This record gives sequence, C-alpha cells and structure tokens, in this order.
Amino acid sequence: MSYTSVTFALLRIAAGLLFMLHGTQKLMGFPGDGSSVPLSSLMGVAGFIELGCGFLIMFGLFTRLAAFLASGEMAVAFFMAHFPKSPLPIQNQGEPAVLFCFIFLFIAAHGAGIWSLDGLRYRKTDATPTNAIV
Repeated sequence: MSYTSVTFALLRIAAGLLFMLHGTQKLMGFPGDGSSVPLSSLMGVAGFIELGCGFLIMFGLFTRLAAFLASGEMAVAFFMAHFPKSPLPIQNQGEPAVLFCFIFLFIAAHGAGIWSLDGLRYRKTDATPTNAIV
C-alpha cells in the first residue's frame, strides 16, 4: 500500500498553514509580539500573498495558481533579502525561503491532490482537467 497521496496532502496542508502564519505575523502581528508591517509596504504586499496563497494551498483551492505565486514570492524574497548577504542559504538564513519556493513549485506542478477543494470541484463536474495528475 502506498501512502504517497496522503503524504502529499499532509505536505500541502502543513506548508500552506505555515505560509499563512507568516502572512498573519506580518499583517496582524500574530503569532509574535503584536507588531505588524505597514500594509502598503513591500512586506505588507508579501503578507497578503502569504496569507491568501497559504489559505488557498492549505485548503487546496486554485492550488496550482496559488502555489505558483507563492513559489515566485519566495524566489523574490530569497534574492532580495538573503542573497545579497551571501549566495549560500546556510550562511544568509535563506533556507526557509528556498524550501518554501521548491515545495510550492512542486505543488504547482502536481496539483492539489486528495483532501482538497479542487478535487471536489473537479469530481462534481465529472471531468478531469487536461493538466491534472490522474
């Protein structure tokens, strides 16, 4: 018996939740010390992307698009905030950005999988999208 689909669903849900928490921390100061960033700043925009995309990825709704956008945000974050310090993630504290980037890139390529709202949407129409993994 293979647990691949269950393990992937757990990865998607956990990554989405953690990403969403980065957004709530930036926008609402939770979890954390209660301080937030200005909403119209670059970090505020990042917070909205993290909150929204994290929520969509966690629940598996518009997953491919949300994961692709989240992956891009993490690539930009790495090259803007971490790479100037050092090209190596172990030296510039960029490991989370790199991991999120590639996890979300994989989710964007794979799709939502089981336990997702996308799965329910496609099941109800009884049609498999041409780019879905069967």
